[in-house]
Amino acid sequence: MGKDSLDLFGAPREVRVVPVMVPLPVAKPYSYVVPDGMHVEAGSIVQVPLGPRQVFGVVWAGESDDKVDPKKLKSITAAFDCHPLTKDMRSFLDWVASYTLSPPGLVARMALRAPAAFDPEPMIEGLRLTDQRPERQTPARLRVISLAEEAPAWTRSGLSHAAGVSTSVIDGLVAQGVFEPVFLPPPPVTALPDPDYGAAPLEGDQRDAADQLVAAVRSASFSVSLVDGVTGSGKTEVYFEAVAEALKLGRQVLILLPEIALTPAFLERFQDRFGAKPAEWHSDLAPRTREKVWRQVGEGQVRVVAGARSALFLPFDNLGLVIVDEEHDPAYKQEDRIFYNARDMAVVRGRIGQFPVVLVSATPSVESRVNADQGRYSHIHLRSRFGGAALPDLHLVDMRRHPPARGGFLSPVMLRAMEKTRERGEQSLLFLNRRGYAPLTLCRVCGHRFQCPNCSAWLVEHRFRGILQCHHCGHNEKTPDACPECGTLDHLAACGPGVERIAEEVEKSFPESRIIVLSSDLSGGVKRLRLELEAIAKGEADIVIGTQLVAKGHNFPNMTLVGIVDADIGLANGDPRAAERTFQLLSQVTGRAGRTGLKSHGLIQTYQPLHPVMQAIVSGDPEMFYEREIVEREKALMPPFGRLAAIIISADSRADAEAHARGLRQAAPPVSGISVLGPAEAPLALVRGRYRFRLLVHGRRGADMQGFVSTMIQNGPKERASLHVQIDIDPQSFL
Repeated sequence: MGKDSLDLFGAPREVRVVPVMVPLPVAKPYSYVVPDGMHVEAGSIVQVPLGPRQVFGVVWAGESDDKVDPKKLKSITAAFDCHPLTKDMRSFLDWVASYTLSPPGLVARMALRAPAAFDPEPMIEGLRLTDQRPERQTPARLRVISLAEEAPAWTRSGLSHAAGVSTSVIDGLVAQGVFEPVFLPPPPVTALPDPDYGAAPLEGDQRDAADQLVAAVRSASFSVSLVDGVTGSGKTEVYFEAVAEALKLGRQVLILLPEIALTPAFLERFQDRFGAKPAEWHSDLAPRTREKVWRQVGEGQVRVVAGARSALFLPFDNLGLVIVDEEHDPAYKQEDRIFYNARDMAVVRGRIGQFPVVLVSATPSVESRVNADQGRYSHIHLRSRFGGAALPDLHLVDMRRHPPARGGFLSPVMLRAMEKTRERGEQSLLFLNRRGYAPLTLCRVCGHRFQCPNCSAWLVEHRFRGILQCHHCGHNEKTPDACPECGTLDHLAACGPGVERIAEEVEKSFPESRIIVLSSDLSGGVKRLRLELEAIAKGEADIVIGTQLVAKGHNFPNMTLVGIVDADIGLANGDPRAAERTFQLLSQVTGRAGRTGLKSHGLIQTYQPLHPVMQAIVSGDPEMFYEREIVEREKALMPPFGRLAAIIISADSRADAEAHARGLRQAAPPVSGISVLGPAEAPLALVRGRYRFRLLVHGRRGADMQGFVSTMIQNGPKERASLHVQIDIDPQSFL
């Protein structure tokens, strides 16, 4: 506050100064003067001058504690007419910034993703019925008038469509004064959901689980529930009851989903239950739709949002429940700019807002299981499939005893099972978590291997498109006829299988079958993927071949055989979560079979049939895996019994990256219980032309990891323009 101006009578007038957080990599808010007559409060979204340009920002608190003379400060340019960010939301953004060691301005930016929505949506022109009636009555005019009496106002197109007449009939009535123009508020993104519309009959475990979740919602206090049930056990129907209760209490609901591809099927299930679809929020939305959703969420018009991880940063007016579906999924971890896990941040959001959070999975993360076992989360377990459907019979196919034919990748055991399934008119699913045709192409004559020029990764052949592509930077080149090294024609060999190569093998064995290949990099993008998934659900394919996209939440009624082509692929690296990821992925994939009650089977091709992960999956006893994995984690003090932070240093030259990494290592403070491993080249040592070194910080569970890493960065060498340091607290990926 300061007194630097006079009012109309010459008396000194107080100047109000407020802190404004701008959406840039800044460490704290900047101070601005509030002009006379402008009303702003904590959370108000404003426009402010910053250097030569205008940017938007958020008033971060009521008054500024900056001691700068108000005469030297610039004024807020404009205050937008939209709901301010709530105190809970601002506290959440502060918490995320502090935990992830990210600039608060960049975290605030995630809550301001739709600048065009800061101003109110324009009113739309409508019509209202008057007392005047037309001179000449016709059936069409009478139909329009009769319908118009049922509502106070209509849009011109809406009334003509509802009455089944052309707009010229409406225009004629307007000309005679039967209707007068009015302005209507913009339509909602989606209709209001009805909590009593189509409740599913729940019995036994499902009813008990739903009752527990409903009680948590009614308590209107913070809690975390882990709903753990086999695939097809009715987890979605169970948490829909919690959603219904939150709606009855007038609260908003957020349902997080890991993949855009899951959204269409989920939207249909939601509409069947609530009579209307939820609002969507993900990267595939049209910009105009994103703007409408953002604003209507802030105004409380949108009651339920189903979205990807970024939906957690929408400006909810009255959030009362968050559901995290498939809570174990790695897609919830953002690994760009701000590294955060949406599952963990959802729990924080619930604690700050004092409302319940529900985590849902058939294969919970080890972290969530330990939290449930130790009583921090309530554990709700669904032991059987919904409607009495049986789980598939799972069998390991020992590839040492039943090898594929020369040049093939499918065991005779798998091919026989697929043939029997086809004869019954049922569907088979083959799963391989490798895109493209082959992960490596080499020359048989000179041994030349096709590598990405920008990354330390092999180029993957995509034979359908005739290209070799890097899946890390996107570089691609036309598949050559001759080796670029020795010039030999027709001696390039594809090494290893991708889904396209498996499709080629299946076509030779089953030439009459309808085959669909599902992969995230197929042409047509999300729209084509959704159409393919609908076709499979309708039985319009005999054999489906796919990557991990097929593992997530899909319901294929006629799918009775699931085959895992290479179950060992996820175990062949140094990732400390490799066993957990493999178990989850294979369990989810085999769970696609027999969801509607048909007798089903799962065949798992492996060269390691005695591996604990394989034994746990085929036994049908997930506790076997969790008990062993939790014991191993505890011995090694790995999460959740210890803490990790990864620091990735990248630079244009290898020497610069290594030198900076060593400087950071030397700047590490001597703290008991925390150690620094490295620096070492990252497993992907070159990405997009930048060399990468990694430090891994390991500490006990209660260690102040953020304080330790902050000290390293502050005391270490300063970043230069060509250097970049990324901090990942609680890393999920170790590439």
